[in-house]
Amino acid sequence: MPALAACDGCRNGESFPVPFTMAFQPIVDLSANAIWGYEALVRGMDGSGAAAVLAAVSDENRYRFDQACRVTAIELAGSRLPANSTTKLSINFMPNAVYEPTACIRASLAAAAKANFDPRRLMFEFTENERIVDTAHVGNIIETYRRIGFTTAIDDFGAGYAGLGLLARFQPDLIKLDMDLIRGVQGSPARQAIIKGIVDIARALGITVLAEGVEERAELVTLHEAGINLFQGYYFARPELQHFHAPAELPPMRLAA
Repeated sequence: MPALAACDGCRNGESFPVPFTMAFQPIVDLSANAIWGYEALVRGMDGSGAAAVLAAVSDENRYRFDQACRVTAIELAGSRLPANSTTKLSINFMPNAVYEPTACIRASLAAAAKANFDPRRLMFEFTENERIVDTAHVGNIIETYRRIGFTTAIDDFGAGYAGLGLLARFQPDLIKLDMDLIRGVQGSPARQAIIKGIVDIARALGITVLAEGVEERAELVTLHEAGINLFQGYYFARPELQHFHAPAELPPMRLAA
């Protein structure tokens, strides 16, 4: 593991000003008909959506928010997933909030150690909807995380600021197809052709494709026939809110009958 350096952002001990928790949604491996992982999604303490929490994020507190999200997700999942499980935990992160990758990951690794959660089960995903200011910096984050043993992913692939150009610069372990490409795919030859092209490119690059936002069986069947095995969406389970000090289990999945 790389040496953990220090950075100014990591020395700032102030907390994020808005309280929040996480909801968890399963990621399903259809080939095994089992849960492959869970994505941690920011929610208000009352279960409200992420918008109100994200509205409080500024340039001044972006780092604190990013760090708080990581630690909260790991602590909640660590108390709900067996230590001997291989189930992944997927956490969204903000590349523009990372000062120096090996330094800014210290709190996540400490939280994983405290929760007895194998850090190799962590997947960090960044969204295309966040403008990439410094592509070299993002490439360094991905390579550093890969060396540590994390899985890396691009969320909302096919939307936002970049598409295939992003894959030309970075090769993450996994890409998550944006739900706008998924919706109604069974009746759209254009969407089917685009998704087939993405799957073929990803396969050539050794990248796994995950389809998120799946709501209907017809979507699932069409995407599975295109060569996709990992899925996420309301068809399998809705995100479930989790709180500390509240006995709970992460949501089960609906079997793909």
